[in-house]
Amino acid sequence: MGYFDYEYKSVAEKKADAEAQIAKLRKKNPNIAPIVIEGRKIAKTWWGVAWNKNLESYADFASRISRGSAYVKNGMVLDLQIASGEISALVQGSRKTPYSVSISIDKMPASKWDSIVKQCSRRIGGIAELVDGKFPEELSQVFLQQGTGLFPSPKEIHFKCSCPDFAYMCKHVAAALYGVGAKLDGNPKLFFTLRDIDFSALIKKSIEDKMANMLKNAGKKSKRIINDADITGLFGVE
Repeated sequence: MGYFDYEYKSVAEKKADAEAQIAKLRKKNPNIAPIVIEGRKIAKTWWGVAWNKNLESYADFASRISRGSAYVKNGMVLDLQIASGEISALVQGSRKTPYSVSISIDKMPASKWDSIVKQCSRRIGGIAELVDGKFPEELSQVFLQQGTGLFPSPKEIHFKCSCPDFAYMCKHVAAALYGVGAKLDGNPKLFFTLRDIDFSALIKKSIEDKMANMLKNAGKKSKRIINDADITGLFGVE
């Protein structure tokens, strides 16, 4: 079948093709990781939702990323793997053989990472919540700020697909990018793997900076300290 000889398939037929391909692929590779969406939302936790919102927030991606929404919801991402700076995926299209998607993300500049660490060190309470598996609102702006945050911009994301679609972003790439958001729901640490960031270093550095600041000020007398005479007066004690 040629590129322009399009054969219509219903959603049910496409899902059946995808399931058959997953079973076939699993025989060769038991470690394949298909993206399975339960319910109407692609992602539900902060990390997954933030990843997808970041992609949708850029004009370069906004008109294209939505093409992959139905694909990922209907189980067309047969396998999705995340490594340091790399995303690889197999996405079911109209033909029986799935398309190969390769996405690379530029490493975060050291200067940007240092800036984020410094900002986080001033929000030690938020870091504590992050360690507990919660996402503190006070860190949201630090992580999501376009241009200076943790999430990649379009110019830092490079992709290719084996499909014959010559569009800037085909639906198979878009589905894989959305699939990352779904995958982060189950394991947010993969975000730090993808961005080649040492999450433990962020926590350690933030705590060290906070402790250093506390020790630096330990010998200084604060104006907020109440003198002994003032204490007796405050409680009405002679």
